[in-house]
Amino acid sequence: MSDKASNSPLAPEPFSKGLVQLFTGDGKGKTSAAIGTVIRALGHGLKVYIAFFMKGAHPSGEFHILSQLPSVTMASFGSGGLVDPNNIKAEEKEEAEKALAAAREAMLSGKYDMVVLDEVNVAVFFELISVDDVLKLIGDKPEKVELILTGRRADTRLVQAADLVTECLKIKHPYDMGVASRGGIEF
Repeated sequence: MSDKASNSPLAPEPFSKGLVQLFTGDGKGKTSAAIGTVIRALGHGLKVYIAFFMKGAHPSGEFHILSQLPSVTMASFGSGGLVDPNNIKAEEKEEAEKALAAAREAMLSGKYDMVVLDEVNVAVFFELISVDDVLKLIGDKPEKVELILTGRRADTRLVQAADLVTECLKIKHPYDMGVASRGGIEF
């Protein structure tokens, strides 16, 4: 066995049935879990689409590295700033609707084995998009597409519709000790 990593992916093994995964909770790790699943899929030669909700011009580190991989297509949507749930702007709703439409188009295109909607749960919670529209997306999912939804405060109807639900529970976080977000770790 060689110590060197192989550059060739495992032969793709199409799923007989793609599932719906949902990562939620107040703890760190939701997007990280989704990206870990993406990396595993890529290692098997699968094709992946990722729609980043509410990240706009400020995508996280994963966007930069994944954009260099040939089997990943990504798009980042949002105004670039933090969304104030008490003062939702029309542009923020439009961007979230564009993200959902792009994810739907990718999911139905036949080009992708996996589609990730990063922070879609928060977009629903902030009422940038409706839970009914996300449920329709889940209902329209082709059988062989894996669908991953991330973000805290997942609507209970999305939790019920998913096949796998993982809650990331915050026990302790550096934010609580005044440590600011660190590039490469939190974003």
